[in-house]
Amino acid sequence: MPGQVTLSDVAREAGVSLATASRALNGSANRTVGEDLRKRVQAAAARLRYSPDGIAQAMARGRTTSLGLVVPDIADPYYGAITAGVAEAADLAGLTLTLASTGGDAEREVEIVRLLERQRARAVVLAGGRAEDAGADEPVRAALESFRGIGGAVSAVGGDALGVPGVVLANRDGAADLARALHERGYRRFAVLGGPGGDATTADRRDGFLDALAGLGAPVPAARVLPAAATRDGGHEAMSRLLADGVDDLDVVFAVTDVMAAGALAAAHAAGVRVPDDLALAGFDGVEVLQDVLPGLTTVRLPLGRIGLEVTRLALLPADAEPAHVLVAGEVVLRDSTPGLAVR
Repeated sequence: MPGQVTLSDVAREAGVSLATASRALNGSANRTVGEDLRKRVQAAAARLRYSPDGIAQAMARGRTTSLGLVVPDIADPYYGAITAGVAEAADLAGLTLTLASTGGDAEREVEIVRLLERQRARAVVLAGGRAEDAGADEPVRAALESFRGIGGAVSAVGGDALGVPGVVLANRDGAADLARALHERGYRRFAVLGGPGGDATTADRRDGFLDALAGLGAPVPAARVLPAAATRDGGHEAMSRLLADGVDDLDVVFAVTDVMAAGALAAAHAAGVRVPDDLALAGFDGVEVLQDVLPGLTTVRLPLGRIGLEVTRLALLPADAEPAHVLVAGEVVLRDSTPGLAVR
């Protein structure tokens, strides 16, 4: 079986240099070839049935049609829903989506942005949460600035923290609205599964919830605010700790993400604690795949697909446009996991 025809074979057949053959077939951002020479190379390629590399062509012209989406965890349905929106927007723009997962590693996030820069991606979209400490995001901020410096487009969920276009989530306000809604249902004794330390998204949700309750005269004791990974396993582990300490003094548990709430629900079932009869439960995100858990989970629903669409649209604004930030609010959705108590 004959080997694959290479660009070198085409150059030899046409009697030109490899660089000339590349410019004739792939184009170039800086140099062109004459029409006669271009036709000669194209004829040689046709005779040899040479198939050009689409990526090489795009890179020769200065930019590929790839849009890189960087998420912390591709298995998390929250990021899955955002990814669906980004994929739809990329398709509408004629771009190919490249998905990368950091595993929650900030250094890996920087490495991926730099890799996408080397690959001459058209745009980079970051969907992960930002650090509470602005200085901790400086490495990725610098990587994004470098990417923009070569003509790449960038945006982020939480882009205001990075100085780039993006979607800003009203996490604090949404959590405060949820706290008030639960208080109106008669709940007074709360615990919070508060997410990992250092993460701005979960910290805003935790603090918005706690501040609203304090303003309502129902402060949450510090011992009832448990840090945990913002994952299903993190929610399970934190709820297990809470249950081990006893929950006779509690009415309701707020987990700062829906997937944490799902883990907490599983831990309650395993311990023989009935939700909501013994203990009510609420989450945050409005993840679609968790709408059918029993009992139905009270949450703050975010338009995750629209967030993906919007953050991609912002990335593809003209290069001379001012960085744009779009605020997206959540909606409190009360379900069977928090049926309410008689007001004490």
